[in-house]
Amino acid sequence: MRGHLIKVIFFVLLPLTSIIAQENTPFLTGKVEISIKEGTFDCDLTLSNIPKIKDYFIRLNSGMNILHIRSKKPNDFLIYFSKSLADTTSTGESIAYYFKDNTGKGKFLPKSIQFRYVGKFPVANDTIANYSRKDWKGNIAFNQNSVRSDGRQSSWYPILYDIRSDKIFHLVKYDIDISCKDCKTLYVNGNEPIKAETANFKSDVPRELTLFCGNYDFTDINDTYILNSDFSESEAKNFSEMINSYKKFYADKLNIPFKQSISFVQTTPTSKKDGWMFVSYPTIMSIGWQNGLKNIINPKYQDFYRPFIAHELGHYYFGTVKDFNSELGDMLSEGFSEFMSLQLTKEIIGEEIYDKKITEKFNNLKDFKAKPFKQIKSDSEYKNRQLYVYDFAPIIFTAIEKEIGKEKMWNWLTNILNTPTKFTNYDFLASTLQNTLKDDKEFNLLKAKYFDSEKALENAINEIETE
Repeated sequence: MRGHLIKVIFFVLLPLTSIIAQENTPFLTGKVEISIKEGTFDCDLTLSNIPKIKDYFIRLNSGMNILHIRSKKPNDFLIYFSKSLADTTSTGESIAYYFKDNTGKGKFLPKSIQFRYVGKFPVANDTIANYSRKDWKGNIAFNQNSVRSDGRQSSWYPILYDIRSDKIFHLVKYDIDISCKDCKTLYVNGNEPIKAETANFKSDVPRELTLFCGNYDFTDINDTYILNSDFSESEAKNFSEMINSYKKFYADKLNIPFKQSISFVQTTPTSKKDGWMFVSYPTIMSIGWQNGLKNIINPKYQDFYRPFIAHELGHYYFGTVKDFNSELGDMLSEGFSEFMSLQLTKEIIGEEIYDKKITEKFNNLKDFKAKPFKQIKSDSEYKNRQLYVYDFAPIIFTAIEKEIGKEKMWNWLTNILNTPTKFTNYDFLASTLQNTLKDDKEFNLLKAKYFDSEKALENAINEIETE
């Protein structure tokens, strides 16, 4: 899950959970001490309000060395923990822990668990003699003046995973103290950045604990925070106005308010060439060496970067408002966010740019043999994830939109976001379209043509190219 600067790749962590407070959302409390000079984490964290789960793992970054894990409720005692190699849904950065029950065959899970651990990570001080070969989203990355970490993939804090329901509890309510004596600014996802060496961060809304702490400045303009950028005052204003116009476009089309201030973080990788963006709401991270966020308002590059930002903002809805899982979850979250980005590009950024994006996707898919949605039984069957979720899926959705019209298409997206479901699988996708159309004949034709057919891609391209 890595990207180069000229190949900006979207990273969205799946499955994501609704930002709306939920019953049995885990609650994280405690203290974290960080040193950006030494590359260290020292954590004393307690996870409580844990839901009753029979089959689970608790993920923690493999670079974290555990002093102890302690049950706090219902009884207070040190726990013998076991490690598993069966956590096939992990991306490789974390170790899966669990606790055996008294029989030694099953698992038990306390209501409240304390974790004491420390970790030391490489510090990339320069790009001549002291740097990494690669950087990536799940890296706990210390560069010359900051530390950057996402939550779910890096698992720098303990993350509960329900195996049976394929549910990751990386979004938590929290009340934690962060200390970094060699930092001047602290930021935790879901809070405002703070000029301090020590601060308390709280959230009653479940968040992913993305971190960005170090020696940098930030601005707050028109409900948009911009961290560590080199924007001028006028550039920051123009950037904020653009972001707010995109948020309004989506809110108006979906009839669902965009209820979050967005924080944009600009930072450099720990390697020479890598660059990408990722989102863990309400944070959008831009990692790279060449201008970063400035490219979004630079006339020379903006046609390339603005659709990317539109895609990332789309993940407020497809990935944050709505929880996506199962074999099609990744495709639905990425595919619909990319579809929304295409629609915004067409109506706001420019039809010429939209046409170029569509042509680019056609070219990318020229030799790609995509399985229809109905045949996908696991996300490994995408074959090429990049092509399947960012090119094939949005082309299918664009063809459907052309057949049913813009109003019904946006209604379908709204229904997907508003319809409760345990699994966002094929049946869910089909049923929401059927409920939107309220015409079984039309639905069956579209389903056969785009969801079930081996020629779904060919059908979609033919529809889009038809005047």
